[in-house]
Amino acid sequence: MLHLATSPTTTSTSLLRSPRALQGTSSPRSLSDPILPWLRSVRKALDELGKDPDGAKYRLKVTVEECIGEFGDDGRYREDERLLKIWVLYADAIQDFGRVYGLLEEKGMFQRNALLYEAYAAFLIAKGDLLEAESVYQMGISRKAEPLDRLKKIHILFLSHVLEIAQIASSNPKVEQSMFQRQGPSSVNPWSTSSLTDLLKSLDSDIKKYNGYHRSNKPYSGKVSLTSLQNSSRNKIVELGNNKYQIKGCSGLGGFAQVYKAYVDSNPEEVVALKIQKPAFPWEFYMYRQLDKRIPDVERTSFGYAHKVHVFSDLSVLVCDYLSHGTLQDAINSHLVMQKLMEEVLCIYYTIEMLRMLETLHTAGIIHGDFKPDNLLVRYARETLTEDTFNSRTGSWRDQGLCLVDWGRGIDLSLFPTGTEFQGDCRTSGFRCVEMQESRTWTYQVDTYGLCVIVHMMLHGTYMSIEKKVNTDGSYQYQPKLPFKRYWNVDLWKNLFSTLLNAPSKESDVPLLQSLRKSFEEYLCSNPQLINKLKHLIVKQKASLCSA
Repeated sequence: MLHLATSPTTTSTSLLRSPRALQGTSSPRSLSDPILPWLRSVRKALDELGKDPDGAKYRLKVTVEECIGEFGDDGRYREDERLLKIWVLYADAIQDFGRVYGLLEEKGMFQRNALLYEAYAAFLIAKGDLLEAESVYQMGISRKAEPLDRLKKIHILFLSHVLEIAQIASSNPKVEQSMFQRQGPSSVNPWSTSSLTDLLKSLDSDIKKYNGYHRSNKPYSGKVSLTSLQNSSRNKIVELGNNKYQIKGCSGLGGFAQVYKAYVDSNPEEVVALKIQKPAFPWEFYMYRQLDKRIPDVERTSFGYAHKVHVFSDLSVLVCDYLSHGTLQDAINSHLVMQKLMEEVLCIYYTIEMLRMLETLHTAGIIHGDFKPDNLLVRYARETLTEDTFNSRTGSWRDQGLCLVDWGRGIDLSLFPTGTEFQGDCRTSGFRCVEMQESRTWTYQVDTYGLCVIVHMMLHGTYMSIEKKVNTDGSYQYQPKLPFKRYWNVDLWKNLFSTLLNAPSKESDVPLLQSLRKSFEEYLCSNPQLINKLKHLIVKQKASLCSA
């Protein structure tokens, strides 16, 4: 039987109430409301689940998929709750609510409808991802999704349920059995609530010693409510420790955190980012301190800095560097709005930067886990770029490039037994590696697949779709579906995608990343005119984005 990911107040039999219209007939109402025949078909399939489970389940899946294909982003229904319920059924049918949630986020659909957050949270709860379910509820409440009272009541019930689980766990040692003991050292979900709880417990004494770690067992009691800042935040003063932070605006609002630009003690020369997370989440601070310890100084500016974290019983605030030049996603979009694609030489430059990043990270035994263009901030050199220092990355080129931030999904490989592979799904639409798509274990692929998607976005202006090609010897390999332009350096790009999309899981990918990086660098450095062109494109991009 189809298990619907619905909210506690929604059942599968109450999703759609219209009877199915006869095939080949159209009532005046269905002509003015063309989605009606699909709704009626879905209604009938739902009614028949008890009588003919297998047949009805198949008919329901086919009808729902057809309906999404026909009306999924139809402007007439973008806020129609009937279509949202179809999306919920579709998410359940494909067992990938994260992908559906991501698609609706990208399309900007149903953001103010409480059912979206109730259904997604229920799906996460069923999978045991309580921390992410809490973030989804918080997102819906922060957006004042309607009916807000119902969403808040369900959220309170959820928190009561979590409290009961915590109380049972604290009184029963068997319930607190480590995630690694349950699954064995060879296969772990590094992002599950139990994994992160186990790791934070084992690291608690170490984290307390880190410079900048401030912890209170009491809830945050400042004059300004941190969970409602986005409503009217500008110029409010947030007091944390010995500092007062003047909020200058919201620079990021996601399902897991709110990020604000702030002046330290009202000084416009000292700008930071405040990342507020509820419930408290000190893991990201831990990852930043691992970067401080393990990343060579010459590469450290490519990975962001955290100055301190304030951890309360109800939330945490991470104080980070603030970079004002936008993200790589912004750079990609700046070309798309002009109906253009990023120049190949600029694509090559950013590809080199990302390959070097992952080469450095993976050498240090760290996986980012959420490698996407939104998390890559663009760095611009203050001094004029010169052709002669490009190859050595000295002078102004050292300050030029990208900066990888948002370490909430970071994985410290030193905390796991040698040879551990991971399971779990990032549920980020467009960035699920092949192994996640096929329910196989993975390691570094979560990062390298993200790199491939970003390169595809720079080259083609679209997310990457892949195909599985069978070779003459019966083996197979994965490759992007879209072909490369003939005037591109096809050999470079083919080698990149074929290497990273088919890399083995258990081996270090550092030699592959290093070899790929050198091949792109050799191509750029072989022609001084390419470096000169790159320099001018960067200057042009900076002028465009930083003045916007």
